[in-house]
Amino acid sequence: MRPLIQKFTPSRGFAHAFYFVYNALLPLLVFLLVRIGFVQLALSLILLSKWRMLAVRPRFWLANIRANAIDMIVGVSVLAFMTATNSEAFQLLWVVLWAGWLIGIKPRADTLWVSVQAFLGFAIGMVAMFYTWDHEPLFVLVAAAAGVCFFGAHHFFDSFDESYTRLLALLWAYFGAALTWVLGHWLLFYGPIAQPTLLLIALALGIGTLYYLDHFDKLSLNIRRQVVFIMVAVVLVVLAFSDWGDKIV
Repeated sequence: MRPLIQKFTPSRGFAHAFYFVYNALLPLLVFLLVRIGFVQLALSLILLSKWRMLAVRPRFWLANIRANAIDMIVGVSVLAFMTATNSEAFQLLWVVLWAGWLIGIKPRADTLWVSVQAFLGFAIGMVAMFYTWDHEPLFVLVAAAAGVCFFGAHHFFDSFDESYTRLLALLWAYFGAALTWVLGHWLLFYGPIAQPTLLLIALALGIGTLYYLDHFDKLSLNIRRQVVFIMVAVVLVVLAFSDWGDKIV
């Protein structure tokens, strides 16, 4: 079922100005709350900014939550990155990037940009999850990975009016959870990026590219071979050059 509340895409005049100011102020307010130590209040502000999801009949709530999940994942992930550093410069950088997401990427509704939204939300969500929860119990990481994978895949496939959107999203969530469960026993990091995140991002980018090109009849045999080769090569290199010990790379 399509969400009753669609993405807010103002056109001109006062509505556009209000939308711009609102989305510019939200990252700044979150930044100020983080600087003064009110992280929980900043999280509440991010969640309350999505109040329109529930301003409808309860039967539409789940559909609206699915439609807005990627935006919430991005907001919560940015908050996690802000709280993980004491550098004001890095926190302001995240403010700028988040504002760019809210103003320049989130409002777009064409298939290409919705696909970009799904991938970016999925990628930043996975990075933030392992970066901030690396010491949490494995079952927590598995459940969180499944959720991020599900909402990322659902956001992606839903833009194509795919008949099996939910099934494909559940399959990707299961795969992400299973990979996290296996690799979580030897959790390795390449800088801030965990090994399961790197593998899932590589696979998601490859599979998503193949699906997108095939949907628009632009997938030639040569392109398919190139994408599959790059995707498999990245996975093999990551696995082959991993030190399978309980330590961080």
